[in-house]
Amino acid sequence: MLLVLSAFLMVGDARYPQYAFYARQALGYVVTPVQWMVATPLQVADWADESATSRSTLMEENARLKHEQLILSQKVQQMVSLRAENNRLRDLLSASEKLDDKVLAAEVIGVDPDPYTHHVIINRGSDAGVFKGQPVLDENGLMGQVIEVLPFTSRVILIADSNHAIPVQVSRNGVRAIAVGTGKIDEIELIYVPYTADIQEGDVLVSSGLGQRFPEGYPVAVVSKVAHEPGEAFAIVKARPSGALDRSRHVLLVFSKQNIKPPVFGDKP
Repeated sequence: MLLVLSAFLMVGDARYPQYAFYARQALGYVVTPVQWMVATPLQVADWADESATSRSTLMEENARLKHEQLILSQKVQQMVSLRAENNRLRDLLSASEKLDDKVLAAEVIGVDPDPYTHHVIINRGSDAGVFKGQPVLDENGLMGQVIEVLPFTSRVILIADSNHAIPVQVSRNGVRAIAVGTGKIDEIELIYVPYTADIQEGDVLVSSGLGQRFPEGYPVAVVSKVAHEPGEAFAIVKARPSGALDRSRHVLLVFSKQNIKPPVFGDKP
């Protein structure tokens, strides 16, 4: 029956093409919904599988991107830190180029935990030629001096330490004074300053070279307060250290012709 029907349709299509065209159009309206119904489950299954795959892929990609973002954020933080350190090293190099004295670069590797002292440890010692009393400065000014030397490390007392003193002079007019530490990391004071001394707020204090411990002309501090209290024999003068005592990581050790090593007990004069 199917063969006969096929032969009949082929003959009809050849003899009467216009009728066959209308017949195919009519059959299309009947067959198309059936085709849609048959294809729908497969399409739904493909869509569900693709959706599940896309969701899983998106979740994996999202996790990977979050991991990469975390790594990149860490690298950015490191780059910021390295850039800041590079800028500090450039400033230190610029400061060393301005000095006529021979200098040696060192790095701060430790801080004394005692809150009543201001000492730091540097990674240079006697093997590098470091000696007691040697001046230490950063790119902004004097920080202190070496008080203990070991083969590979040294201890430095900062100018803000209450046991430290340095002779200074006002760069504006040459008035001399003694600057001592107050125990505060951001403050030193001038002692025994007469009321009539010409010292003003904002004056730059530099090392005077007296005592032959610190070379002459290095920035020490900037005067921040000048007061005259009734009943006091001397003026009260406070200053802020020029060096970044609590922040500098890299420092310079100065080898100057003016440096004279302190005599050791028992040495011949």
